[in-house]
Amino acid sequence: MVDPHRPACRKVRIRHQCLCPGPVCRAAVRLPWAGPHSTLHPEYHRDRGRGRLPDPHHGRLHVAVTPPQTARRDSMSRRHKRSNRLSTRSKVMQQSTVKKKGITRRSLMQGAIIAGTGAFLGDKLGWICKKVAASENVTYPLASADSTIYSVCLQCHTACPIKVKVRNGLAVKIDGNPYTPQNLLPHLPYTTAVEEAAKVDGKICPKGQSGLQSLYDPYRIVKVLKRNGPRGSNKWRVISFEQAVSEIVEGGRLFAEIGEDRHVEGLRDIFGLRDAKVAKDMAADADKVKKGKMTVAEFKSRHRDHLDTLIDPDHPDLGPVNNQFVMQCGRIEHGRKELGKRFVYASFGSRNFYEHTTICEQSHHIAFAGMCDKYKKGKWGKGSHHLKPDTLNSEFIIYFGTSPVEANFGPPIMTGKITDGLAADRLRIAVVDPRLTKTAAKAWKWLPVKPGGDAAVALGIGRWIVENKRYDEDFLRNANKAAAAANGEKSWTTSSYLVRIEEDGAGRYLRAADIGLGDEHTFVTTVDGQPVAIGDPAVRGDLDFSGEIGGIRVKTAFTLYREQVMAKSLEDWAKLGGTSARDLAELGREFTAHGKRAATEMYRGPVQHTNGYYNGTAIITLNLLIGNIDHKGGLQKGGGHWHELGDKLHFPYDLKKAHPGKLTAFGHKITREGSKYEQSTLFKGYPAKRPWFPFSGNVYQEIIPSAADEYPYGIKCLWLHKGTPGFASPAGQTALRILADPERIPLFIADDIVIGETSMYADYLFPDTAIWERFGTPHTTPDAPTKASKIRQPTVTPSTEVVTVYGEKMHCSMEALMLAIAEKLELPGCGRNGFGPGLDFTRPEDFYLKLFVNLAWGDKKDEAIPEASDSEEQVFMKARAHLAPTLFARTRWQKACGNEHWRRLVYFLNRGGRFEDFDEARSIGHDGFVRHPLHGRMNLYVEKVAVQKHSLTGRRFSGIPVYEPILDAAGQPVRDNGYPLMLSTFKEILTGQSRTLPGNYWLSAILPENSILINSRTARDLGFMDGEAVRIVSSTNQQGIWELPNRKNLDMVGRLKVIEGIRPGVIAVSWGYGHWGYGAADAEIDGRKVPGDPRRRKGLCPNAAFRIDPVLKNVCMTDPIGASASFYDTSVKLVRT
Repeated sequence: MVDPHRPACRKVRIRHQCLCPGPVCRAAVRLPWAGPHSTLHPEYHRDRGRGRLPDPHHGRLHVAVTPPQTARRDSMSRRHKRSNRLSTRSKVMQQSTVKKKGITRRSLMQGAIIAGTGAFLGDKLGWICKKVAASENVTYPLASADSTIYSVCLQCHTACPIKVKVRNGLAVKIDGNPYTPQNLLPHLPYTTAVEEAAKVDGKICPKGQSGLQSLYDPYRIVKVLKRNGPRGSNKWRVISFEQAVSEIVEGGRLFAEIGEDRHVEGLRDIFGLRDAKVAKDMAADADKVKKGKMTVAEFKSRHRDHLDTLIDPDHPDLGPVNNQFVMQCGRIEHGRKELGKRFVYASFGSRNFYEHTTICEQSHHIAFAGMCDKYKKGKWGKGSHHLKPDTLNSEFIIYFGTSPVEANFGPPIMTGKITDGLAADRLRIAVVDPRLTKTAAKAWKWLPVKPGGDAAVALGIGRWIVENKRYDEDFLRNANKAAAAANGEKSWTTSSYLVRIEEDGAGRYLRAADIGLGDEHTFVTTVDGQPVAIGDPAVRGDLDFSGEIGGIRVKTAFTLYREQVMAKSLEDWAKLGGTSARDLAELGREFTAHGKRAATEMYRGPVQHTNGYYNGTAIITLNLLIGNIDHKGGLQKGGGHWHELGDKLHFPYDLKKAHPGKLTAFGHKITREGSKYEQSTLFKGYPAKRPWFPFSGNVYQEIIPSAADEYPYGIKCLWLHKGTPGFASPAGQTALRILADPERIPLFIADDIVIGETSMYADYLFPDTAIWERFGTPHTTPDAPTKASKIRQPTVTPSTEVVTVYGEKMHCSMEALMLAIAEKLELPGCGRNGFGPGLDFTRPEDFYLKLFVNLAWGDKKDEAIPEASDSEEQVFMKARAHLAPTLFARTRWQKACGNEHWRRLVYFLNRGGRFEDFDEARSIGHDGFVRHPLHGRMNLYVEKVAVQKHSLTGRRFSGIPVYEPILDAAGQPVRDNGYPLMLSTFKEILTGQSRTLPGNYWLSAILPENSILINSRTARDLGFMDGEAVRIVSSTNQQGIWELPNRKNLDMVGRLKVIEGIRPGVIAVSWGYGHWGYGAADAEIDGRKVPGDPRRRKGLCPNAAFRIDPVLKNVCMTDPIGASASFYDTSVKLVRT
């Protein structure tokens, strides 16, 4: 514990204590739950006047400590000081050119450290260049363009561009790509010579550097494995790629040799509807049935010759039997994602391709998309699904349930900007999170919120803002683009739009046609109390209106929001959120004290709840109240990216249309996402058998249990691509129970780089290429203010076996397997002339290099990047001299991209993509707008949600954010008496997906295993001690184990770590430990034992404790709107072992 009388605190190192750099810290404030000797520094040691934190204090870790009013910062004064600092900064942010030929490894690492801990690298870059210049007498062979290939990491979802340094054909060092905004700020100009860029390393986190250990993991699989025992037994035999493909395509008694006397339908049987014209006609008529424009009888009569291709002719909207082939993907990214959809949707004709998004942060995306959706001809859609604060210019940011210093999108790009703002006294941050994150340790105020109480906190702040009229009325009254422009804004909101009030609540927006003012697609507001159609001329509506127009009861969207936030007192909102009214008032006051230069930020924490969508919209709405959209320092959409699919006229390759014989996939998806229950032939009133998710997609946790219930139909073949739903999903053991039973899912194939926790249950396991061995076009986080298109390309020869497909030798991978299946089944859009006459699709590069050419060409006709010179092409070839001909051959790649595009492609690959140059004048400054504004309408009231009913309860959802308690699938509150603790998870900076800790030994040396974090008061009340081993038990897992069918169960036991920095009554466990796959368990291959590494078994994964939904019984609880899996709503207890 910390001694409050200790004379100096700069060297205090305790996990709950802030590290104040000041020489003496005499004042202390005791946490409300802390012990007698546990103290934290107060917000102010002394009052140094208005607008300043006292030097030398940093302003970190102040747990709901309210600043004295005499110490309020003067916003205008701070902005004036900031503008002076900016002019000074502009002088030091000049780009230096590196001209020396070598640097030492030590100076390289020092430069990387500075790049990682500095904020704006403009002033640091010169330092690095001096180091380079000073090393002219020592040669560092890896600082060479011909030993460097740029690619993209995927040790976490940030997907940082990387520089892979190669020696003797092996990757030996990974650093950040200096051409990109994710790794340097400012990043190198795009035209910088590759020889010079090779001498400058960008930032990268520990996970990225340790990628070498994932690439060269001794437990990587390199040949095809076929199950040689019960599913999950981890017994395998090696078979040829050709045999495996033949068996899964043709089916038969595939496992007779191990005593399973059952016939397995192959993909040829499942590929039932093959005629493109018939598929298109049936799809159109099935849509008519769904909309009530055609009866089922009429459909059956019209398509009587093809009814055998349907899952159920009495329910044609379920689609063809092709839909019973499902591809479920883990962390698949753009490039591979587009290829996967092409293969599943357009070649095989199945509707069932999925990403993992709902176990990550989907309700975050759905909340943003709903509030950004565009309206066109009666439909809402195509809204931006991810916005972030302009941290370069922000003065105040509230982080809800996310820690950019450790995770988010992610430390290399975000931490430096935050650190710069804090150090320069430009930025204050507040953190709303049950756990004292690394970000909270730097915060002005930390609110240890009650899990699931984020909406209550946001609505309480909203109440204070509305009650004190601190909202931007001018901005909110702008009803259209013209009004916004006249008022000096880029974006506007629906705050003044009128909403119809129906008997069961607020419904759709009032239309001009409803009251005789215009057509059915024109919205209405009031001006001075009189209704006005919102057309093209500028309209500034009344913000607050409630009344009757044309016999229709209406209220403005703002009125509905005002009524919602005022429905409870500030004290009531605070109680629901687990904080105090004073905290909410202080956050409201600070949030509105910076004009447009404040913002909220959230990611996974607030939305992976059953009330996640409402939490998200409540948080986003705070930005609308202060009108910060598109403003520097406010909320923005980032620089975006160029588009790879080429669906514009001037692109060289339109890969959306380049698909001869393309099938039209149709029918409800197995997860029922994107469909309305009421518009299905399965509608028989409420409740539905399982939830329908009309607003969401990629409902990962719902795929396998839906197949088990055969609602709306079953799965005949599941392809799992580098995913692990049995480990990563809440209550993942429910998925394992289903997968272990071949009667539920008869054919289960997987591809991965290792034997994972879920792929261990596969019938066939195909080796895949690793991140550093393959292609891709991952997109860039909106935290990057400049436009960027990074690409993944092979940096070394893959470790997987060489196989032959379409007569071409290539390495086994997801792509090779798709092409092999396509060859066997003669799928359209693959093989000779797969993209059209003379354009073959027989190798992975045939697809990916065309994407790259489109990116190099640009979205506009005059945006093409330069072509490579002779010398740069020589560098390109030298850098790839180590790649095997099965992967790289110049003539083959040149043909794939087109001869006329070759040199432009070389220039593009030599830089790892294309990147807009940093422009200080347009990116940093006191006034104005961000470089790439959203430039559109924000929906305070989300109409499409408000008019939809819950598929089990039949009750309307809300168009404005509301607070909801934790609810089950039937909309009933969940209360587990006798389980006093709330369970939460988080990520350390050392953990990304399953493939990082503890298999990357460089990382596990730092953190060999995780712990169960618990507050000291909670531990004391329950009688537990630090370091004690305990079992996590919940109402749906009372044994506290991982139930692993056909293998030994795993205890869910970990050691307690008693801290102050977590809310009492909450425990938290970091993600990434507790494996039984990834080399942690023994395997048997061809009768020989392959021992697992006990280091990889350390720690625990708490996911099996998460509550199973009491209504559905075979899946975790889920947000009914955003479809996020519930990670933070489970009550547990701890039992001594």
